[in-house]
Amino acid sequence: MRYYKHLKPRQITILIILGVVSVVAFILSLIFGSFSIPVLKLLSGNATPLQIEILSQIRGPRVILTIFVGAALGISGAALQGLFRNPLADPGLIGVSAGAALGAVLAIIFPLNVLPEIALGVYAVPLSATVGSGVVIALLFFLTRGFTQAGITYMLLVGIAVNALATVGIGLLTFISTDSQLRGLTFWLMGSFGGARWSLIIPVIFIISLSISFMLAYSRRLDLIQLGESEARRLGVNVRRVKIIIILSAAFMIGASVSLSGIIGFVGLVVPHLVRLIGGPNHTYLLAGSALLGSGIMVLADLTSRIVIQPAELPVGLATSALGAPFFLWLVLRLKKS
Repeated sequence: MRYYKHLKPRQITILIILGVVSVVAFILSLIFGSFSIPVLKLLSGNATPLQIEILSQIRGPRVILTIFVGAALGISGAALQGLFRNPLADPGLIGVSAGAALGAVLAIIFPLNVLPEIALGVYAVPLSATVGSGVVIALLFFLTRGFTQAGITYMLLVGIAVNALATVGIGLLTFISTDSQLRGLTFWLMGSFGGARWSLIIPVIFIISLSISFMLAYSRRLDLIQLGESEARRLGVNVRRVKIIIILSAAFMIGASVSLSGIIGFVGLVVPHLVRLIGGPNHTYLLAGSALLGSGIMVLADLTSRIVIQPAELPVGLATSALGAPFFLWLVLRLKKS
């Protein structure tokens, strides 16, 4: 209850609504798809073995992965915006997702050729993606730490440069890949949850849940950092510790998410702003709301990608970019007027 004492009644109501929307989206995503599963048969226990198999081994882990990836992208965007005090900070825009993707592609193209059987196995890609995202976030932090609130343009330019470098690396690795690797990489880089398996998503669920709990614990400190680092220190905030916790938590979440879902853009940018618009900038509310809304949007985007061109599947990254790009343009114009 200590966490909720900083929330206003209206913010608690919004969080409850967002939670209900996420649950409804979860149920719809389990039921509908290229192979529909009747609810009444499931509830009555008359589902066929094929329906149970699809639900438990294919659609179940996929939908659960979308929930956690959406939550990770949403809360990471909100936390990074608060840490950098920059409304345009986003794991995709500032190059974090591209860095994670570069690490993941390295592990895909060179699977244990350099590091022979050393107990990494299927976890080589998530670990490599996590390292890639961590390197990019640390680089961005050190390059922008001397700039004030007026350094938004500089922040974006650094992010563009990092994105470009990571894209070059991904392009070179894609060029030397085999035909079978190329097709999988092309689809994966546009965002896909098709490879979800219980053995892979359980560690990701643990990493994202732990990282979210750390971020929520530091939400009040993020509020104080908005006053400026020097003022936050005077109020007793260990700014260096907050930066380390937020950076590492975002790195682990984005690395784990990108390793299994590929690059999914704009969720980390759009979601925090929507939550902020409807309920205010309080980070205690903002972080929780961004996680809930990110989950709901990601589940609905994945459901759309599965049913819009049945029986084929549309990359989920295209659906989120179609939503996020117009919102980003609106945000830039809004900042220009302010």
